[in-house]
Parts: sequence; structure tokens; C-alpha cells
Amino acid sequence: MSEKDFITNNYTISIEKGSFEWSSPSNIALVKYWGKKDNQIPANPSISFTLNHCKTITKLAFAKKINDGSFSFDLLFEGQPKEDFKPKIQKFFERIFEYCPYLKDFHFTIDTQNTFPHSSGIASSASGMAALAMNVMSLERVLNPSISEEQFNQKASFLARLGSGSACRSVKGSVVVWGNHAEIVGSSDLFGVEFSSIHENFKNYQDTILLVDKGEKQVSSTVGHDLMFGHPFAEQRFAQAHENLLKIKSILETGDIENFIKIVESEALTLHAMMMTSMPYFILMKPNTLEIINKIWKFRNETKLPVCFTLDAGANVHVLYPNQNKAEILQFIQDELVGYCQNGQYICDEIGQGSIALK
Repeated sequence: MSEKDFITNNYTISIEKGSFEWSSPSNIALVKYWGKKDNQIPANPSISFTLNHCKTITKLAFAKKINDGSFSFDLLFEGQPKEDFKPKIQKFFERIFEYCPYLKDFHFTIDTQNTFPHSSGIASSASGMAALAMNVMSLERVLNPSISEEQFNQKASFLARLGSGSACRSVKGSVVVWGNHAEIVGSSDLFGVEFSSIHENFKNYQDTILLVDKGEKQVSSTVGHDLMFGHPFAEQRFAQAHENLLKIKSILETGDIENFIKIVESEALTLHAMMMTSMPYFILMKPNTLEIINKIWKFRNETKLPVCFTLDAGANVHVLYPNQNKAEILQFIQDELVGYCQNGQYICDEIGQGSIALK
């Protein structure tokens, strides 16, 4: 399948106005994507847990206008105009016009909000762009009713990727693979695919997000990805990601939590190692990030409970553990880890199922 297959030509403007509303979750990568090629193509495949509670809720209202070749929209964040968000949304729409030419026939009002605090250090680009893509595809389905459910979800993931790479993993499924991998049937660089062979051990898996630093990152993810060009360890890293994805495929199928912990923690530390060895180099972990990691290792060693961590491209720590151990591990988090969080803030989340239509 190529990008040209996502261009919509067969549609009829059959509606004057209306609205849709979707919620889309954030996700946390187990095998990390770091480095990309042109047009939001990943340099290596990745796999993620879809979250359940950390989500963006977006309403897209539209009204037909004269198609003068321009695109127009208003943006509200939590009910208020948010001008500084508009350039990123504008850029997203400019990237998808080729695939959704009907967008210039309407004026849009985008009203969006997050279920987690804004500027909490949790990336909202994945959930936000996925929610926007689902709304756009809802409009396309009205204009082209012959589109199948599979085509709907595939193109939504494809569009979301053009807004934020990891957003393509927030469309459908509790575990999602993005990026072409020889051993993952149907995997693609263009969109995320649901990984469905999940052992009972990983169903209802918990993710408690410890908000170590709620400030803006000193280095954006876009800049970080670009620093993989010419990185001395880039090719080894991309090969490692392919190997780790193959390993975690088997782990998720067989329920091997012990090796899940090894791969997931290694991936998190490798991600930050790539940042520390790029040129220019940078560190996004904070002292409290390291304190939490060491506390988790000590607790796991003493209790033999299957708790581990992963990290995004930031200081916050995602504490992952099976639902059956929730009581003991949550008690440990409250007793020993919350003190390292900014203002004692943390969010309890778990594996979810992807985007949901609200209207």
C-alpha cells in the first residue's frame, strides 16, 4: 500500500453543517520509536500500550462554505480561544489536504480538551491528533458512505501520523504496532496496526504515571528525532528496535512478564542514552527520575513483585504492573514514590481500547 491509496476523490458534498465528537487516548511505547525519515516515516518500528484515562476529547463542528481554495477554522481549548495551538493544527491540515480535498469546502470549529492537566508533562499530541483524525474521517464517511470500517481506521491512523507520529498508535487497539517489521503481519510505516495476540497476563495492565516534572521539555521531540541523523549509534539502535520488537511479540503472546520487564526497561534507558550521546547532547531525566527508578529496582528485588518502569522523552515515569498486583504496588507507589513527584501528583491509568465516538 502506498500513500496515494489514501487520496479521496470519490465523494459528494451532501451535507451543509454538522458536528462529530471523539475521545482518543494517549499511548506509551514499549519498544521506542526515535528517529524519523521524511513525511513522518519512522526510522524503526515501535509497539505501544494504549492508555484508557489519559485522553483528548475533541468536537469538530463544520459548516459548508464557498471553496475558494483556502482553509479556515477556529480553535477552542477547554472552551476558550487558544491562538498558540493554531499553527500546529494548521500545519496538520496542510499536510492532509492532498488526502482529504473536501476540507476546503467547510469552515471548522475545533473544541478540544484533555482529561489530564495541560502542561502536566504528558504528551497530548498523540491523543490530540488522533481525535482530530477520527473526526475528519467521520466527515469523510458522510461524504463517501462506501468506506469500510477497516479503511476508516487505517486512514484515520495514516492521517493522525501526519500530525504526530505516535498519534497513529492511538486510533484502535490495546496494543499497537507502527512501522514495518518482517514478523508482524500487516505492519506498515504508514499507519498503526492492532496487535491482537495478547496473553491474559497483559490484559488490564496498569500504568501509574508519576509526574516528576510538569514543565516544558528543554528539547522538543521533533528536534530529538532529527538528532538521530548522523548519530554514531543510530544504525545499531534501529537494528536493536527490530530485535526487541520480535522479542516482545513473543513475550506478549506467551505472558512472559519477567522478560517483558527486561525489554521494557532496557528500551526506556536506551531512548535516553540516544539523547545523551547525540550532538548536541541533552538529558531529559531529572534527579527524581533516577531516585524513582532505583526505588522500583529495590522494591522489585525485595518483594519479587513484577513492577517495572518505562519513560517517554521526558522526566516522568510510567510504572507498569499487572492488575492482579495492583493493591500492593499502588501502596508502594503512595508510600515511597509519590514524594518524588511535583506537588505529589500522579495519574492512575491502565490499558484501554483506543478512540471512541461520543456523538
